[in-house]
Amino acid sequence: MERKKVLKGLAALICLLVLLMAIAGVVSVLGWQISELTKDITLIKQQVVEIGSRVQLYIFNHFGISAFQQTQLLKEEQPSYTGIIQMMAGSLAYFYVNFILVLAYIFLLLYYRSHIKHFILKLFLHSRQKEMEHVVDRVTHVSQQYIVGLSKMIVCLWIMYGIGFSVLGVKNALFFSFLCGLLEIVPFIGNITGTILTVLVAAVHGASFPMLGGIIGIYGAVQFIQGWLLEPILVGPQVKINPLFTIIALVIGQLVWGIPGIFLAIPITAMFKIVCDHIEPLKPLGFLIGETETRKREQGFIKKIRSWFQKSRNN
Repeated sequence: MERKKVLKGLAALICLLVLLMAIAGVVSVLGWQISELTKDITLIKQQVVEIGSRVQLYIFNHFGISAFQQTQLLKEEQPSYTGIIQMMAGSLAYFYVNFILVLAYIFLLLYYRSHIKHFILKLFLHSRQKEMEHVVDRVTHVSQQYIVGLSKMIVCLWIMYGIGFSVLGVKNALFFSFLCGLLEIVPFIGNITGTILTVLVAAVHGASFPMLGGIIGIYGAVQFIQGWLLEPILVGPQVKINPLFTIIALVIGQLVWGIPGIFLAIPITAMFKIVCDHIEPLKPLGFLIGETETRKREQGFIKKIRSWFQKSRNN
């Protein structure tokens, strides 16, 4: 028994170390790209000062507030450096505490997964335990499929954004493609945020309107490919949640547990949906959380491509 516990603990520890290595790799790449971005910090400052001067001139022409008065107003509203340092220190401490807690939860959940499974089965009558075991196994499979599929999809997004931004000639194209793909972890909000940041920084670098339009066009094309091809093939239909409940889940996750809650909101909601789909009184709730029937009406070229990819995957 002791040997079995040691092996379970070792397996959980190895999984945790693999996760930490993956996070370290992502952070290293981000750090490298940010260091490349800071090489242009002088140019960015010049552009920001120029934009600020234009804004001040516009305010003076339309509202009669001089540049000196605007500067004084900003100084009055500007928080003290002590307050900024305290806020940053508090945010960092909050982040590190939550990060350590997440790692501890992951390790303990992996270690006690069999114990938790037996607890769930004991909640039901013996006659229904087979059915519930199937539900638990399905939830486990779908959560694994979601994590692996999402990882593959993010890599595909990195490639597509990287090619698109490089062809357009966007400065630091690799950084922004990496950022846009990584933010896909947070549905809807993440990819829009990444694209807006790309457009803003490109504008500060003096990008032309056609280039800015091209960035938005690449975002639209990538989202189209992601929604119609990558998501159904790599992630699967089991975790399809309609946009309303996706946003509700993200808000609740953020309120309950901050940033970690945002990351965990979608897989937990997907697991809850599967449980609802297999328990008769909760089936209407599972239907409500899931995608609408109109999304299933797929015809023409897109449907053929998806079915071909599905067949290739199954073979």
